[in-house]
Amino acid sequence: MRIGELARRGGTTTRALRYYESLGLLTARRGANGQREYDEADLRLVTEIRSLTGIGFALEDTRPFVECLRDGHASGDSCPASVAVYRRKLAELDECIERLEAARSRVRTQLAEAEKRSRPCAR
Repeated sequence: MRIGELARRGGTTTRALRYYESLGLLTARRGANGQREYDEADLRLVTEIRSLTGIGFALEDTRPFVECLRDGHASGDSCPASVAVYRRKLAELDECIERLEAARSRVRTQLAEAEKRSRPCAR
C-alpha cells in the first residue's frame, strides 16, 4: 500500500508517517517508481505507535514496542524492554497524580480559609 492509504488506515497523516520514518520507527520500501510502499506489518507498527502516543507515551518510548513487533512477537509489549517502558511510564503517572493531589489539597485548604473570611459585599 502507498503512504496515503497507510495514513488513512492507520488514522494519521502522511506527514506523521514520514516523521516516524525519519526516527527509524517505520521503514518504507521503495517501488520501481520511487514511491514508498508499505504492508500490513507496517500498519500494525503505526497502530501500535498511535495507540501508545494516544495514552501519553512519547514517540521515543514506542521504540521498544515497535522493535518487539519487528522481531516477530504477536504483541508489542511481549518483550522486557517494553515492560520496562510501561513501568517507567506508570511511575511518571503516579508522581504526577501525587503532585496533583497535593495541589488539590492546598487549593481546598485555601478555599476553606477564604470562605471563613468571606463576607457579603455591601452595595
